[in-house]
Amino acid sequence: MEAYKQEFIEFMVDSDVLKFGDFTLKSGRKSPFFMNAGAYVTGSQLMRLGEYYAKAIHETYGDDFDVLFGPAYKGIPISVVTAVAYSKLYGKEVRYCSDRKEEKDHGADKGSFLGSSLKDGDRVVMIEDVTTSGKSMEETVPKVRGAADVEIVGLMVSLNRMEKGKGTKSALEEIKELYGFETAAIVSMAEVTEHLYNKPYKGKIIIDDTLKVAIDAYYKQYGAE
Repeated sequence: MEAYKQEFIEFMVDSDVLKFGDFTLKSGRKSPFFMNAGAYVTGSQLMRLGEYYAKAIHETYGDDFDVLFGPAYKGIPISVVTAVAYSKLYGKEVRYCSDRKEEKDHGADKGSFLGSSLKDGDRVVMIEDVTTSGKSMEETVPKVRGAADVEIVGLMVSLNRMEKGKGTKSALEEIKELYGFETAAIVSMAEVTEHLYNKPYKGKIIIDDTLKVAIDAYYKQYGAE
């Protein structure tokens, strides 16, 4: 596993973004782990988050794109900090764009989008925190493709939960099949488990045998093909 992925897993734990226990998800599923990107709140956390996204996008999709699109609301700060990080790490200027939940009908920036406008010929990388059901893409992809003649290069999320979406495949696989662009994550839950299982981190075991059994049981029930 690449060093930046190992660092990112530890960063999620340190930031209290990735938690383990007993959680009820929006889908109604009972999960032994939960990820909340809203817990990235400090300047240093957001700076590092942008750098991890930039590294993953650079490695996965290369640098031939123009816009980072982050769906409202959590995708907005992620797209901004990743654009900053891309300039810092790779010397490449990319624009950020996000959608509004409510269209603005006044001022110089009225309309359905924040940040840069989308232009014909733009190559766009979509960016999100985590995708469980793919619902946000249902709302966002038509907006992006309807705004201009753009090409969506791919989607990058921070964690691939590796569980069934609406059918038997993962939400990321379903998005790829439905919309025809690539999907990827900085890390997968399998990589998280591999890195943390029975390995001391800052003096304690994050994923012990009991939690590993719960994670395995969850994937037996909800794991994607």
